[in-house]
Amino acid sequence: MHGNTVYVARAAKLCSSEVNMGTAKPSEGVSGVALRRDERGLALAGDGMELRGDFSRMLPRLKPGRLQKELLVRAARTKGVAAPAAADCTAGLGEDSLLLAAAGFEVTLFERDETIAALLADALERAAADPQLASIVSRMHLVPGDSIEGLSAIDFTPDVVYLDPMFPARTKSAAVKKKFQLLHHLEQPCEEEEALVNAALAIHPSKVIIKRPAKGPQLAGIKPAYSICGKAVRYDVLVPSPA
Repeated sequence: MHGNTVYVARAAKLCSSEVNMGTAKPSEGVSGVALRRDERGLALAGDGMELRGDFSRMLPRLKPGRLQKELLVRAARTKGVAAPAAADCTAGLGEDSLLLAAAGFEVTLFERDETIAALLADALERAAADPQLASIVSRMHLVPGDSIEGLSAIDFTPDVVYLDPMFPARTKSAAVKKKFQLLHHLEQPCEEEEALVNAALAIHPSKVIIKRPAKGPQLAGIKPAYSICGKAVRYDVLVPSPA
């Protein structure tokens, strides 16, 4: 697990402490939303909405024929590596990491917001009890904390570093999926673009993959070696110089 057992336990402890409070105030500065646990697990509720991690709804995308067509999986492919490793520096609710883990990657997930990390830890725990997901999530290792600091502390070199900084606010509210509006209460678009990219490049992975809006600007103005594009998003791929 690349030494991450202690971090997973820390996330589980955070989740448990919030449950014991009944309703818990999320990250500092956030109002009108709270964490609550029910029979379906931990959820963030507020503004008439509810958000919880749920990997089971991703199962159709994990079928072999469809999985290999996923743009992220195509961008992350590594030739000649039997057991590839990836670091997801902006894990959120872990859905992209799930795709990578299903494709065979051992994935370290960094999430700096404690509330989101608690939701993710709960989703991983529930998925571990699901026979359809257990073997996949066993390759996903949560590290609550800032990835810029965390990347320099890991004791292995990932083949792929994945960055999905939150997209800038859109002018039309309908363009933001309802379930992610609560996340926007917690995390704002990335303001440390250059530092994030530099931290990823500094550990010399085989590639750095950056998720962007299909027609959005390059992150930190860095030109990728190539891009894999879809209708809504594109994946810019940086290829660092060898260490």
